[in-house]
Amino acid sequence: MNFRFPAAGLLALSLTACATMPSETTAPAGIASADPVPVSQLVEAVSIPFETFELDNGLKVIVHSDRKAPVIGVTTYYRVGSKHEPRGKTGFAHLFEHIMFTGSENVENFDIPLEAAGSTGTNGSTSPDRTNYVETVPTGALDLALMMESDRMGHLLGAVNQDKLDKQRGVVKNEKNQGDSQPYGLVRYLFSEGLYPVGHPYRHSTIGSMADLDAASIADVRKWFIDNYGPNNVVLSLTGDIDVPTAREKVQRWFGDIPRGPEVAQPEAGPVTLSAPVSRDHVDQVPLVRVYRLWSGPGMTSADSAPLTVGLGVLGGLASSRLDRILVREEQLAVRVSSYYDQDEQLGTATISMDIRPGVDRAAAEARLDALIAEYLASGPTEDELQRAATVLVSGQIDGLEQVGDFGGKGSTLAEGELYTGDPGFYKRQLAALAAVRPDGVRDAMQRWMTRPVYKLAVVPGTRTEKGATLGGWGDEGTVPPPKPDAKLPAPPITQGPPRAMPEVGPVKPLVFPAVERATLSNGIPVSLARRSAIPKVSMAIEFDAGSAADGSARAGTQALMMDLLKEATTSRTAQQIAEEEERLGANISAATGRDVSSVQMTALTANLAPSLALMADIVRNPAFADADVVRVRNQRLASIQQALATPQSIAARALDPILYGSAHPYGSVGALGTAEVVQTLDPAALRTTHASWVRPDKAAITVVGDVAMGDLLPRLEAAFGNWTKPAVPAPTKDLSAPTPPPSPRIVLIDRPNSPSSMLLLGRILPLTGTAKDTEALDLANEVIGSGFLSRLNMDLRETKGWTYGVGTGLTGVVGPRAAIAQTLVQADRTGDSIKAIFEQMKAFPAGKGVDAVELQRVTEGNIANLPTRFQTNSQVLGALLTNRRFGRPDDYQARLGEIYRGIDAAEIDAAAAQYLQPDGMVVIVVGDRKVIESQLTGLGLPIEYREPQ
Repeated sequence: MNFRFPAAGLLALSLTACATMPSETTAPAGIASADPVPVSQLVEAVSIPFETFELDNGLKVIVHSDRKAPVIGVTTYYRVGSKHEPRGKTGFAHLFEHIMFTGSENVENFDIPLEAAGSTGTNGSTSPDRTNYVETVPTGALDLALMMESDRMGHLLGAVNQDKLDKQRGVVKNEKNQGDSQPYGLVRYLFSEGLYPVGHPYRHSTIGSMADLDAASIADVRKWFIDNYGPNNVVLSLTGDIDVPTAREKVQRWFGDIPRGPEVAQPEAGPVTLSAPVSRDHVDQVPLVRVYRLWSGPGMTSADSAPLTVGLGVLGGLASSRLDRILVREEQLAVRVSSYYDQDEQLGTATISMDIRPGVDRAAAEARLDALIAEYLASGPTEDELQRAATVLVSGQIDGLEQVGDFGGKGSTLAEGELYTGDPGFYKRQLAALAAVRPDGVRDAMQRWMTRPVYKLAVVPGTRTEKGATLGGWGDEGTVPPPKPDAKLPAPPITQGPPRAMPEVGPVKPLVFPAVERATLSNGIPVSLARRSAIPKVSMAIEFDAGSAADGSARAGTQALMMDLLKEATTSRTAQQIAEEEERLGANISAATGRDVSSVQMTALTANLAPSLALMADIVRNPAFADADVVRVRNQRLASIQQALATPQSIAARALDPILYGSAHPYGSVGALGTAEVVQTLDPAALRTTHASWVRPDKAAITVVGDVAMGDLLPRLEAAFGNWTKPAVPAPTKDLSAPTPPPSPRIVLIDRPNSPSSMLLLGRILPLTGTAKDTEALDLANEVIGSGFLSRLNMDLRETKGWTYGVGTGLTGVVGPRAAIAQTLVQADRTGDSIKAIFEQMKAFPAGKGVDAVELQRVTEGNIANLPTRFQTNSQVLGALLTNRRFGRPDDYQARLGEIYRGIDAAEIDAAAAQYLQPDGMVVIVVGDRKVIESQLTGLGLPIEYREPQ
């Protein structure tokens, strides 16, 4: 799936693995078994009531009312994707998705009015089956959103020109290069090449081939729009603060006069059975051998879809999965395993993968993997395994009920059901099918599809010779000449319709942020609670004043390895028992190491809160740090460090902080992952000492958000954590006031051969700490220059020049000295020009151009209007409360932001930019192919330092 702008994540009915659990399975005496909520009861809790209607022109509309916030998700699905592309036009559906954002006949720019009105999540994506567009807007901006969606549906072509096509072509080519640059980045093409014959609609990639992108013309754009973008091929989903009468009137007003278009023909595109097993080795610049086993399978409406989803989750998707337990924990042949079933409309893909542990014989590891797959196909899963897998899946779907729009929200769930099955409630049938699967049904489905000839793909370390630019197309490029590049011939004029005025935005309701209640456990741990009852779940975190800053550079990696081992076993539970209990409860417990804090977070079903809390407390308080677990997880960590040293973004990030902060400052390390030199020396004794020193009640704070009252919560927290006593020794401290080196602006070049893109990471320390007050003008100045799609840097480097898929700036969210950061991946032949352009834009703000009226309105009034959309979910509210506590902000800080933003004027934003966001003193980390980019850097006027990845 490809996006118009980088997106965080998507809803998927699949289970993915993380290999971090030990292997014992015998229950120790004295552990009471939990009595979790049945899966069938969870399915009943997942409900999205809806009504539908259809306009005379065929536009199908779904309406779901959710009045918890004054926002509406506007989700538009077009029944066309990459599988509808003919030969020579691969990547066109996705390219056209980008063009849809460049303006229509009556809307010069799609993003500026929406963001000014408070829209969030404005984006689009393309899959083989469909193209979708999403935005979540304040209720008062619904007419604006519908007018703009209708204008690009019915009045686009008069605004499309050669310049827009050329720029978006460049953006998409950089998006392709960005993905291709990553380790294992070409396997996305190799999967379909091995599974499907040339000409199969699912064979070519959604992003397409470079040659086909270069050939796309204005005539192609017009034909694609006319053939595919009629209202009769569209599902419009309106979810949130809306009802059917209101929706019917507004949709008829804005879309009713758009004529029907041709029906989009659905190609024949079923799964393919290989005539014989296929094996392929692909050489890439990777540290570990990764092997795959792949089969094509049935689409999402098949009766076998649910059994395959759950069955592959049991095999290698759950934390307790069979492959994790045997290959990673017991026999230690692998450092990571995964299996899942990825569903499209007409087919799916069963994928199993394994990263072989360094030093292990590849043939032996593959033979063992194949033997375990064969054993599982023969025997099938147990009833308990299926129930745990179904609980995890359904619990995840409950989380999706919090969000009305955006990718994965309720609008997308309903629209996809209507688009693919004619039933917006198809999600309910999917969940019921997941809850109803039985061992023999899973076994039979997996035997039906996974005993057919397999496609075996291995990615092996070496010098990459295959080029992403030549992959992803139709598949016959070696025998058929490529299409000719776009001749850029003048296009015949388009007759435009009468002008359409954009409606005024109505009143926007203020954010209602939940009140925060406070209490203290008997041992002094502070507790904060924000009660929200939208879903029957609770999100919480226990944070400790530690983080990677507790390590410094000398012990980099210690804190994170210790935290990762918390779930590997406790003194009363094995890792397998932890994983299985977590899955039965529908809980999700994770440990994390940030810069300033180490934390354990949990989401749990309210009905299962008591046993979930007991499990969480055991993980936090009683880790075993067994010798065998430490050795295994340490080896996994060393493999992760190797992976980081092969990834452009990680290489740059590990280089920057030691340069900016220096080795004497707590922030001056390569990050939480650490260095191999430190990690390989860590033993159980060292980790126990670290845990006792930093994970202790006098360094802890508990924050809870969700469907629970303080009167019910506090006794449960007291039972779980109240009798935890602090050690007699004083708690350690971190000196965040330690001096940092004086600025030393330079270019640090790290060679990464064969990279089609260069990673740029720029940074400098600010005379400002995270606890400083009244920095909101600086936050808004950062939005103007580089944070968000409409920022100056993104509009210049991406939308005007077409050199990158995206660029962003930020201010590090740390308690101590903050840094100003800019980062992007740019096409290699524009590395030097991109650095120069970034410097020019930063210098010009505000000296050459202060914040203008449009920018000022967007970052003040636009941000005020979008506040309700930014805190829809428990996790969003939890994140806000944790940030407030860390930086000493009041509990109602988010509710005060509207007043704060209204009080900021252009002069304050300009002053903040002039003081903090200039490029003077910046270090520029460049990760790329030295032989291509070195000559571009010599003329920038900065000294060049050469380094190896660290």
